[in-house]
Amino acid sequence: MLDNEKQFFIENKPSLEYDKNKTRIDDFCRGYLATGRRIALVTSGGTSVPLEHNTVRFVDNFSAGTRGSASTEYFLRQGYAVIFLHRSSSLKPFLRHFKDGLLDYIEVTEGDDPQIKVQQREVAQVLPVVRAYQATMKEGRLLLVPFTTLVDYLFLLKAAAAALAPFKQRALLYLAAAVSDFYIPADKMAEHKIHSDEGPLQLHLQLVPKILKPLVWLWTPEAYVVSFKLETDRSILIEKARKALRTYKHKLVIANELQSRKFRVFMVASSKEEEEISLGKEEILAGKEIEEIIIDDVTRRHTQHMANS
Repeated sequence: MLDNEKQFFIENKPSLEYDKNKTRIDDFCRGYLATGRRIALVTSGGTSVPLEHNTVRFVDNFSAGTRGSASTEYFLRQGYAVIFLHRSSSLKPFLRHFKDGLLDYIEVTEGDDPQIKVQQREVAQVLPVVRAYQATMKEGRLLLVPFTTLVDYLFLLKAAAAALAPFKQRALLYLAAAVSDFYIPADKMAEHKIHSDEGPLQLHLQLVPKILKPLVWLWTPEAYVVSFKLETDRSILIEKARKALRTYKHKLVIANELQSRKFRVFMVASSKEEEEISLGKEEILAGKEIEEIIIDDVTRRHTQHMANS
């Protein structure tokens, strides 16, 4: 049943940064195990699939990391310790508020002792973000762990699951990353750059093993696991979400359509009808984020999971 997953980890090798990041994850989790605090793993951003070992070309899953980075901030507000497993180039908690960088928000005061400061008109926007970030880091409740490729991601996901397993019901896995469905095995990959003068490129991609099954069944069987389902066709969305629940036996699927994902989602659990979460026009204009409502709901469900276990 799980042979494909086992074979994947045998045939592929982790990155050179893997051991360092695994140690960081282990140390972070060890520090919270005896505290009673809830802990969340949030995955975010898209995975890339290299076409060469010395990678120049790759197939990418697009995701800016908006949902994962925003959700992380709201998990932190709820008191969780959070491991943020993210694509290295995607949005990050707190920094996401300055998508074009901080340079437009600061100014230099010249003189004998030049200073850099936030422009007065931007203080109202910058100050609460900086305060929240500094408080979080002072408490040590956020660990950022980057990945780039599909293989990076799956090795780190497995490592994080192993570190979270001892937390049992206190652990929550919020799998918002856009994970590739196809990949090129290491032994089928070109060593060097594929050249266009060799003619049209034909690729044979293999299916990525469904890692959600061992994650739920073997790695973190007592954790509260949340996955996502994105579709472009509303008519199949809920049934696809329910099929995932039947197949993998986890707790919750957050289902969303591509065009409306920023203001409407459906919370699909096996025991009841799906529940819609949406933003009204006034909330959208006021800048309210749907992730705030989502995390309120997920936190409530996680609390019930802990109470019922």
